[in-house]
Formats: sequence, C-alpha cells, structure tokens
Amino acid sequence: MTKKDKFDQLERFILENQQAHYRLAFSYVKNKENALDIIQEAIVKALKSIDRLEEVTYMKTWFYRILVNTAIDFIRKHQRVSIMSDEILDLHLPSSENTVHDFDLQNAVDNLSPTYKTIIFLRFFEDLKIEEIAEITGENVNTVKTRLYAAIRKLRVELGEE
Repeated sequence: MTKKDKFDQLERFILENQQAHYRLAFSYVKNKENALDIIQEAIVKALKSIDRLEEVTYMKTWFYRILVNTAIDFIRKHQRVSIMSDEILDLHLPSSENTVHDFDLQNAVDNLSPTYKTIIFLRFFEDLKIEEIAEITGENVNTVKTRLYAAIRKLRVELGEE
C-alpha cells in the first residue's frame, strides 16, 4: 500500500470518528479548546508517523494510542485539569447513548488516574475489546485486565457500592 493510500485512509478514519476522538480527548482535559489541541497534535503526529503503520487494519488502535499518549502528555505538561460546568459540556458534546447521565459516576471516573481512566473510557465508552486496549496502551492483556478490575473496584468504593 502506498503512502498516499495510507494518508487517504487515515483522513477517512479521522473524519468518520471525529466525535469519538473528541470525547476521548475531552474526557482527559474537560475543556473544548484543550481537547481540540490534543486532537490536532495527535493528527499531526499520526501524519508524520504514517510510515510506521504497517497494517491499515490496525489504524484504530494505532491512532487511539497516539491520541491517548498525546492527552496524557498534555496533562503532564500543563499539570492541571480544567473543570467545565455541565451546561457548557452539554453544548459541546454530541448527544448519544454513550453520554454519562450519572454525575456521581462521571465524577468518580474523572477522579481516576490517567491509566485507569484510559482503560475505563476505552472499554465502556468506546466499547473496545481488552486486546484492543492492550494494543493502544502498549500493555499486555493481563495487565489491562488487572487495571480494569482495579479501576472498577475504585469506582465501586467511590460510589459506595462496596
């Protein structure tokens, strides 16, 4: 496959999944401008490293890995998370069945470390398989399972269900 074909497929993938990418970036920073900056930086990184994508069938996990790492790098660089009111959040997020209606759950997820938050978000909000999450995070499947169960346990404690 030529480099141009990869660029075309990446462009199509980004356009078709832009809402999911925005939700993922927004889940880290809770700010529209920062989320858009993260997405823009991730796209630039993806375009620059398109040669490293050997199999186009892995584009989703490849790009999500770039996006997650870019979001985590952004948080580390800025050492803060901006909180946005629910009214403003509702204006910017697309309405979908993935919207979290339980604000206690939303707050509990927001309080997780970036590692646990990534796994919870990818598993339950993006409906990815454990194997795909392992590929995105660069961890083995058993580590992802352990972290997923630990994150769920933390959420249950936070929500008073345990």
